[in-house]
Amino acid sequence: MQQQTLPIFDYIVIILSLILSIGVGVYFARRQKTTDKYFKAGSNIPAWAVGMSILATLISSVTFLAYPGTGYKSNWILLVQGLMVPVVLVFFIWFIVPLYRKVIRLSAYEYFERRFGFFSRLYGSVGFILMHFSKMGTVFFLLTLAISNLTGVNAFVVLWILGILVVAITFLGGIEAVIWLDVIQGFLLILGGLVSVAIILFKPVGGPGSVLSAIWESGKVDFGPYDFNFVKLTFIVMALNGIFYAIQKYGTDQTIVQRYLTAKSDKAAVKASLMGVLLCVPVWTLFMFIGTGLFAFYKITNAALPPDITAEGVFPHFILTQIPSGLTGLIISALIAAAVSSLDSDLNCLSAIGVEDYYIRFKPNSTDQQRLRMGRILVIVSGLAAMFVATLYILAGSEGVLGIVFALYAIFSGGIVGMFLLGLFSKRANKQGIYFGIAASVMFTAWAMLTSTKFDIGGQNKILLDMGNFNFTHHKYMLGVYSHVILFGVGYLASLFFPAKKVDENLTFYGWLKKRKKGEI
Repeated sequence: MQQQTLPIFDYIVIILSLILSIGVGVYFARRQKTTDKYFKAGSNIPAWAVGMSILATLISSVTFLAYPGTGYKSNWILLVQGLMVPVVLVFFIWFIVPLYRKVIRLSAYEYFERRFGFFSRLYGSVGFILMHFSKMGTVFFLLTLAISNLTGVNAFVVLWILGILVVAITFLGGIEAVIWLDVIQGFLLILGGLVSVAIILFKPVGGPGSVLSAIWESGKVDFGPYDFNFVKLTFIVMALNGIFYAIQKYGTDQTIVQRYLTAKSDKAAVKASLMGVLLCVPVWTLFMFIGTGLFAFYKITNAALPPDITAEGVFPHFILTQIPSGLTGLIISALIAAAVSSLDSDLNCLSAIGVEDYYIRFKPNSTDQQRLRMGRILVIVSGLAAMFVATLYILAGSEGVLGIVFALYAIFSGGIVGMFLLGLFSKRANKQGIYFGIAASVMFTAWAMLTSTKFDIGGQNKILLDMGNFNFTHHKYMLGVYSHVILFGVGYLASLFFPAKKVDENLTFYGWLKKRKKGEI
């Protein structure tokens, strides 16, 4: 996509939004005196703000750019994953949230240690670290290319400016600055999306009627194919993937679990979680609709698109060429806000995991000030590492970014949902059985990846480990289903070969159910 330059007024709007972001970090910096404040905001954030923060954390430049790109070139099948989130969580959120608030200090993976021992905690936290470095690199990559193409500024300059901004905000203000900035950025994101939709609908001749008619005729508002087929991308593949995505994100992901701990009470945390869930689906749908709307817009108006433009580049091109000056700056600011609100959350949570799961274990007698200092160091290190991953993306290039993100989720999820469900619903499962489950899940994932992923070998695109009829042939998104099911099944069956041990019911669904029947919650 050809690089272009914005009018000066749009640059002013963007710069003001960046100054506001830094200002929020500076404002909250003076309060960050303890690790409790830095990582949990003293458990004093109102529910509505936590809910908006959950929304902003889950909505990044992946949503802002990749969803419109997918909606433009394809149908809405990738939205199925998001649609499954409220369906699943309406059954889980009521006991997951109070459970975490009672049994962990900071790290979500402390639950696994209390239930199945230290190795399960290590396995969960390493999986989180791998997944989120990949995700952060993808977010940085998408944002950098978009801003570079919109402004004409070199991609690596954009990456370093935005990277330093994100690190500075998180380093200074901790989770408190992250959450309140998320609130601002969440509203800005939604406003940017609504402005874009309004222009898509009302600018073409014939207005909304002609655009909606063209959308309907395109057949893109569809979630198929609906075959019962796990080999290609189908509705059933995305629905199953979405079920496990929802449980993993809200049950085992530090970025969400840490939000539970910032709320004032269990009731407030549940309310915030439901708010975040119910807001995410409309926002995901809004940006998928933007992509489909852009397809109709360019079909009706016959406006020229650059010959080398990618699907992910259509929305940035539309922003630059079809939206009036001033509003362009607002929407670019919303794009930056979407990325920043996801990245600063990831940085704070990676830092929290580093301190809680590793630093304290190796230095149990460290003071709170030493832990706070290490937390800030880890913010810087994590930010630099994420920028390095983004640099590799920029050098290598990428297509179909939304698909890449989902594939990375499937690969790095590593059966953790199976372990989580065993901990909640099985009193018989034990740590010895879990070890067998983890081993089986890892071996399966390694086999599936090696026998299905093609590499450039000697100038030819070959499968690294070709086992013929024994190659993994199902869609890679199914890895995010099978790995969890395998860990659950093998972990439970293997547990039967080891002596049963008494389990603290407070770590299970049954303990919550018993307390509820007694009216204690």
